[in-house]
Amino acid sequence: MRFYEYESKELFRRHGLPLGRGRVATSGAEAHEIAAEIGGPVVLKSQVLSGGRMKAGAVQFAETPDECPALFDAIMPIEVSGQTARSVLVEEKSPVAQEYFVSVTWDGRRKLPVLLFSDMGGIDIEEVAEKHPDHVSKTHFSTLLPLSPRIAKEAIAATGVGGSTLNRLTPIVFELMQIFLSYDLTLAEINPLARLEDGRFIVLDGHVDLEAEARGQHEALLAELGIGADETRQAREPTEFEIAGRKVNQVDHRGVAGNVVEFDGNLGLVIGAGGGSLTLFDAVRNHGGKPANYCEIGGNPSVGKVCELTKLILAKPGVSKIAVMMNVVSNTRVDIVARGVVKGCIESGKDPSEVISIFRIPGAWEEEGFKILERYGVEYCDRSVSMYEAAGRAVAKLGA
Repeated sequence: MRFYEYESKELFRRHGLPLGRGRVATSGAEAHEIAAEIGGPVVLKSQVLSGGRMKAGAVQFAETPDECPALFDAIMPIEVSGQTARSVLVEEKSPVAQEYFVSVTWDGRRKLPVLLFSDMGGIDIEEVAEKHPDHVSKTHFSTLLPLSPRIAKEAIAATGVGGSTLNRLTPIVFELMQIFLSYDLTLAEINPLARLEDGRFIVLDGHVDLEAEARGQHEALLAELGIGADETRQAREPTEFEIAGRKVNQVDHRGVAGNVVEFDGNLGLVIGAGGGSLTLFDAVRNHGGKPANYCEIGGNPSVGKVCELTKLILAKPGVSKIAVMMNVVSNTRVDIVARGVVKGCIESGKDPSEVISIFRIPGAWEEEGFKILERYGVEYCDRSVSMYEAAGRAVAKLGA
């Protein structure tokens, strides 16, 4: 889940990272008030959960407080990657002498956190890495061994930074590494981290992503930052369909049957089994199918939970059939899922044999589950049929 810039900076502030004066405005009058308190040129920045604000015109500069209300009104309706601002951050404008990039994220292949540093901040790190690879360092570090400032110092020095600049950057970068580990983050980024003309260092922009599964461990922090329990905080706001999917998952603690992501296709998906859900989603697309949704199901959800998820997907406009597919499972009863999807179809006024294009969930209690499906004329297959082939059968049914 993603933090807005002002929330990221509040987290940074709590850990002593250097920040400029400023706060969030929710009206033009409040923007004027903040600028007057700062008493100098300011920057007004749209608060959205995506990058590209500058290119979209959602970052503006004001020399006087009187300019701020009009700029606030101009920024608020601007769409950035399909999002409009929830508020505007008003901060002092800083005279920059040098910009740096620093980011901590996860390397999925190495299964380790990685620190990225560049002395060419303010632009896309991919562009710097391509055109100026000697100005980017990439340093992995352990989550088990003690974290040392030496790691940060060597990463910075690898880009040619030295002297007092190296010594002053090191504690900032090291603190960002500690923040990353302390809060179960998937991203902690500062771009740019600026050296001002007077020699001070300051965080001009920051981004934080928290591992969604770690929300429970950091409820107090999220509450203090004003992040509601119903906010998914992905790169875009959740749709009504996705919010309804979360509610299905929340009303019953047994298993998982929800966590849906909406797409505009015609084949509804009831899929799961860890990485199997991603595999199945991709398999449907590779066969030319158009998924109406992504979802997660597993952990032995109740009949009622599966039923409600099925009803939700079938109620989505444009959905003509559903595919119920998982990898081989041992912690989810096949008969319970079968009962749930059949019940969901019937309560939606649909014939299970017509609307369920394929049922492919081999595992615990599968014989009992297959008997239920046979009773209602639903096509099913066992583990001898691969997930990829099952996805192909589901897609083929749409054209039948």
